[in-house]
Amino acid sequence: MADFGGTELDAFRADTRAWLEANYPPSLHAPMGEDDAPWGGRKMVWKNPDAKLWLDRMAERGWTAPMWPTEYGGGGLSKAQNKVLEQELRRIKARPALMSFGVWMLGPVLLEYATEEQKKQFIPGIVRGETRWCQGYSEPGAGSDLAALQTKCEDKGDHYLINGQKVWTSYADQADWIFCLVRTDTSKKHEGISFVLFDMTTPGVDPRPIKLISGSSPFCETFFDNVKVPKDQLVGKLNGGWDIAKRLLQYERQNISASGFGGGGGLDLIDVAKKEVGVDEAGRIADGDLRARIAAHRMDAHAFALTVRRAEQESRTGKGPSAAVSIIKYAAAKMNQERYELMVEAMGLQGLGWEGEGFSKDELNVTRGMLRSKGNSIEGGTSEVNLNVVAKRVLGLLDHQ
Repeated sequence: MADFGGTELDAFRADTRAWLEANYPPSLHAPMGEDDAPWGGRKMVWKNPDAKLWLDRMAERGWTAPMWPTEYGGGGLSKAQNKVLEQELRRIKARPALMSFGVWMLGPVLLEYATEEQKKQFIPGIVRGETRWCQGYSEPGAGSDLAALQTKCEDKGDHYLINGQKVWTSYADQADWIFCLVRTDTSKKHEGISFVLFDMTTPGVDPRPIKLISGSSPFCETFFDNVKVPKDQLVGKLNGGWDIAKRLLQYERQNISASGFGGGGGLDLIDVAKKEVGVDEAGRIADGDLRARIAAHRMDAHAFALTVRRAEQESRTGKGPSAAVSIIKYAAAKMNQERYELMVEAMGLQGLGWEGEGFSKDELNVTRGMLRSKGNSIEGGTSEVNLNVVAKRVLGLLDHQ
């Protein structure tokens, strides 16, 4: 859709603002806890019914995927209209209506690579939050070298038969469907990989949560034992999955970068430092060294936010995200880890709590979040791999011979 002119865009803003003010549930102005995240799907338990109402209202307008085509349930908005929608959502401090790997990663590659029948089958359920997806990529022997994956997919005539194991499968125990990389040709590495979709309730699928150092279990190891997959659930060409896999990773890294990983336990870093460390006569953080490092971090965070916005605009004017998202993903991981470390340092002993009445919920979230943030430089492509991508595909450097 072509961008609207000024008058039409002003009218769209007025209509959008009025609709949001009339339809955003007041109860959702309260802070959103981790248990309130609107992942959707068949297993979702809505603690606040208004969160489900908000999802349904946004999905009805296609605004959970505002720039996707209307024929698949999307909003069909132009770039300018989408920017207005984002601004108006920020203005009322709206919670996300839907958090979804389907929206962030799978949907964009389905729009690019899937058949028309597959688009009609899978995309509307993503937009409405009816299907929760997980990502079957990494394996015990195929992490940074993802193309070394060994999960076997055999052609059995009227179906495929899958055997193997994935690891670090985020929320696999809560997901309804999986998009999965499998090996369909053992004689070739990259050219022997295919991209398939299947229901997690299919016999032979067994996700097992992995408990992390933070105490949570968002990741799983996922086993496939003679899993039958209909042939029409292959996306793209047989043995052509590597191109789809790389494209999806660009969207994943773009999303991780845009979110900045979040964190901080709902606490403001400067407020915590002033409370725990104290202030000088000018009202500044009393510890000069800590104050300088926090100031540097905030400047980096502001520059990062501007860079993300620029990259998003560039991706919308081109053909999606480029290899440059690896730069942003690397920086996002580094800054989120630094934020947590500064927060824990500023909190002193209060930043070392694990449980008990002597610690607030926010303080405990910071402690666990700091531990969890260590995975930021691994998930979505390790920092080392992302730096290699930057060197080769952004800077054009050649491997040493």
